[in-house]
Amino acid sequence: MNYQNPRLRRALAADYAIGVMSKAARRRFEALMRDDAKLRAQVAEWQENLMVLTESVADQPVPDRVWQGVVARIDPQRLHLPEKRPFWSGLRVFAAACSLVLVVALGVFYNHDPVSASATLLSGTQAPALRVKAHADYLQVEPLSLAAVQADRSLELWAIPVDGKPVSLGLVPKEGKGRVELSEAHRALLGTSVVLAVSLEPAGGSPTGQPTGPVLYQGPLAAL
Repeated sequence: MNYQNPRLRRALAADYAIGVMSKAARRRFEALMRDDAKLRAQVAEWQENLMVLTESVADQPVPDRVWQGVVARIDPQRLHLPEKRPFWSGLRVFAAACSLVLVVALGVFYNHDPVSASATLLSGTQAPALRVKAHADYLQVEPLSLAAVQADRSLELWAIPVDGKPVSLGLVPKEGKGRVELSEAHRALLGTSVVLAVSLEPAGGSPTGQPTGPVLYQGPLAAL
């Protein structure tokens, strides 16, 4: 198996994050991750994306009968066993549970402000430094391990197409956390295959419209 194939690596990272691998497959994959920083970054990206899906799901109160059932299993001597219910009653409960799961899943996947793409930008030592999530009209930027920047310098975010010049998306927010608003031209560009990069620039950004300082972090933007 060619573990350098980008499609295979992304699929394996997703399976690991979701938890659908067999025990043997997980052990092999974890052995691969120990020596592959990029693979660890892909798994971290998937885990973060999965956490985002759960943020819109509201907490549901647990009915009293559920707690009574738990207590009955733990200490059955103190409670009467519930009377046996007909088969159809259990089937109705199962159908209701399936319906609830379906409603929650639809609510999550039809979120009004979904993440369409994401990127984990790595430093020169391949350490995850910045996570970028693309929404319809803006980028959400979150720091992972950003280096300190002097007061007279700014971090500028760029989109680099496969066969074109870097295009400035704006300045990285102070402390690395916040939103970067997107123009219509930016949205069209991010819909193609691009690499995101962050360069160190004078305060306020590059005076030339192109990177003038060193590129500190970079990573491909992947559609979800």
